[in-house]
Amino acid sequence: MSVSLRLVDYDSTWPAIYDRQRKRILKALGREAVAVEHVGSTAVVGLGAKPIVDIMVGVRRLSSVLDCIEPLKKIGYEYVPEHEAVIPDRRFFRKGPEDVPNKHFHLHMVEWKGEFWNDHLLFRDYLRVHPSEAELYYRLKKRSAKKHCLNREAYTDAKTSFIERTLKKARTHTKTGKDTSE
Repeated sequence: MSVSLRLVDYDSTWPAIYDRQRKRILKALGREAVAVEHVGSTAVVGLGAKPIVDIMVGVRRLSSVLDCIEPLKKIGYEYVPEHEAVIPDRRFFRKGPEDVPNKHFHLHMVEWKGEFWNDHLLFRDYLRVHPSEAELYYRLKKRSAKKHCLNREAYTDAKTSFIERTLKKARTHTKTGKDTSE
């Protein structure tokens, strides 16, 4: 059964919702979690999104995630190993009511300071300091959600070139200190 994509305007409660989960995750994982970050569109003030809070947990070694499955399960996170076929450098968990198709939280466990970690923070931070880019991204997401409302994979694919261009701009900006958003 396909589920229609739902985008909503920015919700100012998302940072607080994230922070409550961050504290629970840190308590559950202890030293296994090197760092926890709010990523994805809900982490960018003013950017509309699917109402799902993305949380990225950095670990020293991806193999340590096996020790995290049970503690995360105790606080409501379901491990979804089949996602590793698509993104082998990430371990994926989700949390939320059973009657909600995509849940309310997506937790991405990755190697701290690895490529996945760095790219997600770079993209998020670039959009945070370039609200016009965030607005362009939201418009693209709305068009894509309308066009691919029953196909999450096509919706995601439609955003790929924007994300890649933005990461390239962000890398250039980081290296040179010059803004390349124009």
